[in-house]
Amino acid sequence: MKFLEYTPLDSINLFLNHLNLGESTIKGNLEAFSCKHTGTDRKLSLSLEHEILDYLGQSSDSDPSSPVEYLSSRSSRRTLIYLVLTLSHMYPDYDFSAIRAHLFFREEEWETFKQIYDTYLFEAAREWAIAHGGCSLLESMTKAIDEVVKLNECEIYSYNPDFDGDPFLEKGAIWSFNFFFYNRKLKRVVSFRCCCISNLATEGFLADEMFGEEEEEDLFIGMDM
Repeated sequence: MKFLEYTPLDSINLFLNHLNLGESTIKGNLEAFSCKHTGTDRKLSLSLEHEILDYLGQSSDSDPSSPVEYLSSRSSRRTLIYLVLTLSHMYPDYDFSAIRAHLFFREEEWETFKQIYDTYLFEAAREWAIAHGGCSLLESMTKAIDEVVKLNECEIYSYNPDFDGDPFLEKGAIWSFNFFFYNRKLKRVVSFRCCCISNLATEGFLADEMFGEEEEEDLFIGMDM
């Protein structure tokens, strides 16, 4: 996977990087990747493929929740590997399992993405319109993503892990969502991760840390050196 620089994404990323809304802060980021493997990607891709094949060799599709049928398709396995590789580039310190990750990926429609956008980014959209002369944030995002991956040719996936498997969550997180727009023909992926942090909770964490540091300083001052 290779990170791709696209100027149309930059202004949106700059706006969503740290959008303070008073009681909360939104952090969002759009990133584009080529699915062409680098040296490291080839090794990880082979490792993920072996993980999936080992799983298929030991599993039965009698369980309705089993991903066996999906993963039996070579094309589906390749898509999953591209998505996991994208996650690995976004979070290089996190070890993603292909089988576990599969449980949290779900194919979506564009309308689903719009509903999520309307639910969680309405305040951000208002701030964008004020800063950009009434221009729509959704339209700007749509145009930027389309320029990279041609939306009408894309498969759209959401990634919704459980709490333990979510590298996106930060302290004080109120909500987060993650979407991937994958163009099979162009072999490109655009990821959109976004989360909302409670400013009150963040201030509380900082206060606790400062209090802990003060206690340590007092302890050292009180010690007989």
